[in-house]
Amino acid sequence: MKTIELLKDLTQTTYDSVEGYRKAAEAAEKPAFKKAFERRRDTRAQTLEQLNNALQANSEAPITSASVAGETHRMFLTITDTLTQGDDAIIARVEEGESYLATKFENALANESSLDASMRLTVRDAFRDIREGERFGAMLEKQYA
Repeated sequence: MKTIELLKDLTQTTYDSVEGYRKAAEAAEKPAFKKAFERRRDTRAQTLEQLNNALQANSEAPITSASVAGETHRMFLTITDTLTQGDDAIIARVEEGESYLATKFENALANESSLDASMRLTVRDAFRDIREGERFGAMLEKQYA
C-alpha cells in the first residue's frame, strides 16, 4: 500500500472510531461510562485532526465522513446493535474496536517501507492515543464486562 493510501486508511479508521465513541456515549446507561466515552471521543477527535492535517499537508482532502465498508466502522457500528443489551455489550464492542485499531497502527509502523519519514512520525504520534484507547478498552472490559 502506498504511503498516502495507508495514511488515508488509518485516518478513515480513526474517524470511524470517533463515531463509535459518539455512539457508545449516546447508548451508555451509566453516567460514568457516558462521560468516559465522551472524553475518549474528544481525545480521539484530536488524533483525527492531526491525521487529517497530515493528509492536507500532502494535498489530500481530509476525512470527514464514516467509511461505508471499513472493518472498524462495522465493528463500532455494532454498538448500535447492542443498545438494548446494556453497558456490558457496549464495553465489549469498544474494546474490540480499540484492539482492531491498535493492530492496524502497529502493522503500519512495523512495515518500514509503508510510510515516509514525516508520515511515520505523524502515525507514531497518533499511535500514542490509539494505545491509550486500547488500554482504556481493555481496562473497561476487565473491570466491568
